[in-house]
Amino acid sequence: MNTDSSDLRSRIAREAATLLYFRLEKEYKQAKLKAAQNFGARVLPTNREVALELDKIAEENEGPARTERLIQMRKEALKIMKILKAYCPILIGSVWRGTIRSGSDIDITMYNDEPDEIVALLKANGLKISKTERMTLAKHGKTETSFHIHGETSNNLNVEIVVRNSEEAGQRRQCETFGDEIKGLKIQELEKLLKNNPAQRFVPS
Repeated sequence: MNTDSSDLRSRIAREAATLLYFRLEKEYKQAKLKAAQNFGARVLPTNREVALELDKIAEENEGPARTERLIQMRKEALKIMKILKAYCPILIGSVWRGTIRSGSDIDITMYNDEPDEIVALLKANGLKISKTERMTLAKHGKTETSFHIHGETSNNLNVEIVVRNSEEAGQRRQCETFGDEIKGLKIQELEKLLKNNPAQRFVPS
C-alpha cells in the first residue's frame, strides 16, 4: 500500500469514527461508507482501524473523566453480576475493553433458557427495566436467537443484558470490531481487576 493510499485510508477511518462518536451514524458499515463517500473514495478501512480512531476521539473529547467513568461503570457492572451470580454472567463490550465513550452502556451476557427469571431477579434487586426484546440474527448461515434486557441503574447508567440459549455456552465468539475472541470478564476476574488495575484495557495490539 503506497503512502497516499494509506493516508487516505487513515483519514476515512477518522471520519467514520467521528460520525460514530457524534451519533451521526450507528453502525460501522454505514459510517465507513458515508466517510468514503465524503472523500469521494472507494477504499474502506477495517472496523478495527475505525475503532482505534474512535477510542482516540473519545479520549480527546472526554479526558481524565473518561477513566473515572470507566471504573465507576466496572464497579456497577460487578454489582449487577453479583445479583446474577447463579447464571455465570460475563462482562463484555466497551466496559470490558476499556474503550467507553459518552453514551456507552454496560454490556453483560449469560446463557439461560428462562430469561423471564433474569428479568424478575433484576427487578427485585432494583434495576429499572426499560425494555425487553427477543432478537433473531442470521450469522454465517446459522440463525441465533437472544433475549435482550435494557435497564438503568440507580445512578443512571444504562445496562444491556443479553441472555443466550444455554446450548451456546462455551462457544467462542469473534468480535466484529477488533477481530479477536470475545473473552470478557467473569465475576472473580472483574473483582481482581478492580483491586489491582481498575482502568486496564483489553484491546488487541
